[in-house]
Amino acid sequence: MTNFLPRLPNPLGKAIKHLVAAALVAPVLISSTTFAVEAKTPAIPGVVNAGTPVQFIKEGFEGTEGPIAAPDGSFLFTETRANRITKIAPDNSISTFLENSNGSNGLAFAPNGDLITVQVNNNQVGIVYPKGREKVLVKDYEGQAFQRTNDLVLAKNGGIYFTDSGPGQDVKADPKTGVYYISPEGKTKRVVGINEIERPNGIQLSRDEKTLYVANTGGEYVLSFAIKADGSLSDRKNFAKIPNGLQKNEQGALSSGADGLAIDADGRLYVTSNTGVDVFDDKGKFLGGIPVPHKPQNIAFAGKDKKTLYIVGRGAAYKVNVLTPGFAGRVK
Repeated sequence: MTNFLPRLPNPLGKAIKHLVAAALVAPVLISSTTFAVEAKTPAIPGVVNAGTPVQFIKEGFEGTEGPIAAPDGSFLFTETRANRITKIAPDNSISTFLENSNGSNGLAFAPNGDLITVQVNNNQVGIVYPKGREKVLVKDYEGQAFQRTNDLVLAKNGGIYFTDSGPGQDVKADPKTGVYYISPEGKTKRVVGINEIERPNGIQLSRDEKTLYVANTGGEYVLSFAIKADGSLSDRKNFAKIPNGLQKNEQGALSSGADGLAIDADGRLYVTSNTGVDVFDDKGKFLGGIPVPHKPQNIAFAGKDKKTLYIVGRGAAYKVNVLTPGFAGRVK
């Protein structure tokens, strides 16, 4: 069995401890050449029953980011390195939704069907689908190019919040992180100042859209901000503390791993971290964790009635059936 363990996230010891505490870790044969590690969940009231399997779908994707539910209930995510958006149907069949996505990362469907994405090839925000509707919404701020546009969330009024997480691991540049807002009229403003957040990453709105959540990968907390009438932010708070704390990532830097964010119909916040998916109530209280064999990067509710939580990370995709559906007022 030890031959299969290198697929687990680092550090190996803490990952195993997390999975064993959750209930079960067991290699499962998927094909003659591919093995996955099956995990089962602990009981999290209102979220999952004890022993619910975290179902392996497939690994070997070229990047796993930006997941959302498609209008037909299927699951979309971005393979940034492959420059495409991939679709997983409820029966786990996999197909290409869009080629040549300009390195799309975070995704959001507008009510008219436009697919708005943050794009890392040119570090911009724009529409990539449907064909003929492509458009750049913003590619710089006050003449300065973005460093790495990362994630976005679309408000009901058409406004868009997005993060710039700073230069990529392979880029030598001084970080200039930030959070930005594109108003419904198309005007962009910076709503969190340069480097006020070490590494802003995943971003999400509360159900009533009065609060903005931002995952800080470089810190121990998911942050919250009150949203003003003009879209600007105030009242920064340490909303939810990632329970596994800071750990060294693959590059040796301390990181909580906090990345993708999603909310369910009861307002719980789901956060990917170093050891799995951490679940918090709407006050920031930690409720429990869903173990994931590969270190997760992002999550979204999809499927029938949005009662399936899809999890992607490190080239792999999983799903788990949940008790409370994802929030119906947004694609994620």
